[in-house]
Amino acid sequence: MFEINRIIDTDSYKASHWLQYPPNTTLVHSYLESRGSERNYTETVFFGLQYLLKRYFTRPLTKENVLEANEVITAHGEPFNLSGWLSLIEKHGGYLPLRVRAVAEGSVVPTRNVLMTVENTDDEFFWVTSWFESQLMRLWYPTTVATQSYYIKRDVYQFLSETADDADAEIGFKVHDFGARGVSSQETAAIGGAAHLVNFFGTDTMAALLIHRNFYNCEMAGFSIPAAEHSTVTSWGRDNEIEAYRNMLKQFAKPNALLAVVSDSWNIYNAVEKIWGEQLKQEVIDSGATIVIRPDSGEPVEVVTKVAELLGEKFGTTINSKGYKVLKNVRIIQGDGVNPVSIHNICQSLKDKGFSTSNIAFGIGGALLQKIDRDTMKFAYKCSAIVRDGELVDVYKQPITDSGKSSKKGRLDLVKDENGKYKTVQLESIEQIAAENSQLTTVFENGKVLVDDSLDEIRKRAW
Repeated sequence: MFEINRIIDTDSYKASHWLQYPPNTTLVHSYLESRGSERNYTETVFFGLQYLLKRYFTRPLTKENVLEANEVITAHGEPFNLSGWLSLIEKHGGYLPLRVRAVAEGSVVPTRNVLMTVENTDDEFFWVTSWFESQLMRLWYPTTVATQSYYIKRDVYQFLSETADDADAEIGFKVHDFGARGVSSQETAAIGGAAHLVNFFGTDTMAALLIHRNFYNCEMAGFSIPAAEHSTVTSWGRDNEIEAYRNMLKQFAKPNALLAVVSDSWNIYNAVEKIWGEQLKQEVIDSGATIVIRPDSGEPVEVVTKVAELLGEKFGTTINSKGYKVLKNVRIIQGDGVNPVSIHNICQSLKDKGFSTSNIAFGIGGALLQKIDRDTMKFAYKCSAIVRDGELVDVYKQPITDSGKSSKKGRLDLVKDENGKYKTVQLESIEQIAAENSQLTTVFENGKVLVDDSLDEIRKRAW
């Protein structure tokens, strides 16, 4: 299996930085933060570090890694610290002399606060802190997915609280991950899908299940149900559309079962009104299952609202304790054009028509796992302090052209103040590892991962 040499898994200009720090530098302290949000998210849900550390930072580097990196990087046109890397292999057995301190995964932390700090533990290897920025910065991705998913959860939960009998019982399966095919790699699907499962239990991204099995102590993190795709309907032919649906009932419709059937291959409204609502209605009722109808084209708000009204007319509704209509025997899942805005608008439209949010679930793909980038939450990994000649020196930038890119200074920590609010503070000395009431824990030191959270613990923090 091809795997990138972890020394080479960095940006080219990093190779020359060991020559650029001031003379007699012995420590470099860097931190990770979200500097705000393009989407007006005011908090981040931190996730993904345990996977990253266990997967990539616990195996020692080898002399062979160093020699390959030297060959590639010098041919590439950059200098390479061959003696430094060989010394790291000799002194530390290839394990990285780094200390990583971080907020607990699942923590909901206001933006513009330190989420993680990184510094070297051996004076000789001050340059290692910056070398691994590219790998550690990739935390932006699972944290951004978890954050977006968290805000969607909050929005849907509010609609459930207003229109459903038991919001807590329903929220976990309201937003289902459909994103595996819409991302750039298997690992992206796995990491992003795992981040979504911090907030929800529904997923079709099975690679995400393995992240939680292997790195977060959770045997089964998410669940799915039998569901039709267009080919399993259209292969029956347009004249036999009813038989495709009847086959779904025959194969999967048992008492208390759930199954989803995409029904827009030709005419969603005819399928709902005539086929499901008339020709198959009694078979649906007699099966004891709940059939989840999936529209998959058209303007989402308009289509879902009309489908709900047609299903209500054909199958009937009950009125729940909040005074909203709940469909009998059937539900709806919308999996096309789904994003935070359309989810809100669909829930609002259904509410305006008197329908409970209990009637709808969402399958979200590209918008969940792919339509984000590092700037969505404005992530930055910056050096904020060095030790030079035994003295702690603040390091920061303050560009006059963009105050939003100003960086923090000093050796940093995260605490909670007397009101329980997060606050970034400076440590007062070189020797001090943590402030009083620190919210950062040493999670990695000298090649060893020191924290082993379960997904259950992370979910509790993120709620």
